[in-house]
Amino acid sequence: MNKRQLLHSFLAASALSFGLVNAYAQSPTPIKFQLDWRFEGPAALFLHPAAKGYFKDAGLDVTIDAGNGSGGTVTRVASGAYDMGFADLAALMEFHANNPDSPNKPVAVMMVYNNTPASVMTLKKSGITKPADLAGKKLGAPVFDAGRRAFPIFAKANNIGAVNWTAMDPTLRETMLIRGDIDAITGFTFTSLLNLEARGAKAADIVVLPYPDYGVKLYGNVIIASPKLIKENPAAVKAFLSAFAKGAKEVLANPAVAIESVKKRDGIIDSALETRRLKLAIDTVINSPDARTEGFGVVNAGRLSLMASQVSDAFNTKTRVSPEAVWTAALLPPAAELNILKK
Repeated sequence: MNKRQLLHSFLAASALSFGLVNAYAQSPTPIKFQLDWRFEGPAALFLHPAAKGYFKDAGLDVTIDAGNGSGGTVTRVASGAYDMGFADLAALMEFHANNPDSPNKPVAVMMVYNNTPASVMTLKKSGITKPADLAGKKLGAPVFDAGRRAFPIFAKANNIGAVNWTAMDPTLRETMLIRGDIDAITGFTFTSLLNLEARGAKAADIVVLPYPDYGVKLYGNVIIASPKLIKENPAAVKAFLSAFAKGAKEVLANPAVAIESVKKRDGIIDSALETRRLKLAIDTVINSPDARTEGFGVVNAGRLSLMASQVSDAFNTKTRVSPEAVWTAALLPPAAELNILKK
């Protein structure tokens, strides 16, 4: 082989090597993400940016799966089955405090529901019009329901006497209230309110006692990430949050359009109903007065510390919740990208 042939072979090999290295460098980072619940209206916050290609544009290959409760989402991220997820902050705090030696405790990296969506709901015929009226009544909710778990905080804030609890599957909660088997339920307002209407209750006959309106300023759902991912690839977490914020801004601006991304994942949903659910979530917990005061995506340190103390007491955790351990703002996008709330 002469010198010219050798040079051509070397250049060809170099080009191939460079191409392989470049392709490897540009390979998208896989992110397995689990929601807190089914593919309903609020899931558009994540499904919309995925459908628009924002995660892909950020160099990520994101797969989004439905969930069956915040506690399950936290556990699955902790186990390594998922890299990131969407879960109630109280459930994350409980996991931290009850598993102090766990090597992979998830961390909250962005606030989404600035207020807890939990509320007590009942029908006017029950005679319940205010929190104090709940004393001695029969309340129902699944044992893992966020509102039920946090009810001691709500009860303490409103001096509510003892109540009697009935547990049931989530699909039976609103039905049992309609039937009169229980006097009131706890649940996410934008879920149970619409479920009650779907079961024949008139909006005018439903009484809603939102936790935030009655002295309970708990934070709601957050985006969580595994400490392994945060340590090994913080750039991927930052890219995810930036793409999410971009998509969330569009969801807040046009919920009806964003619902189409949910419809693509679950073709049997009622688009009009889920648009209502999404708008309720936006108005009550995402673009709430507290969120506009504090800013989207972030937390107030004093409020976070108070919640940590309240959860420790109400959930009777093995150790006290450390607010510094459950939350980090280090990976959040710049303030300009988080400016997504409509005034």
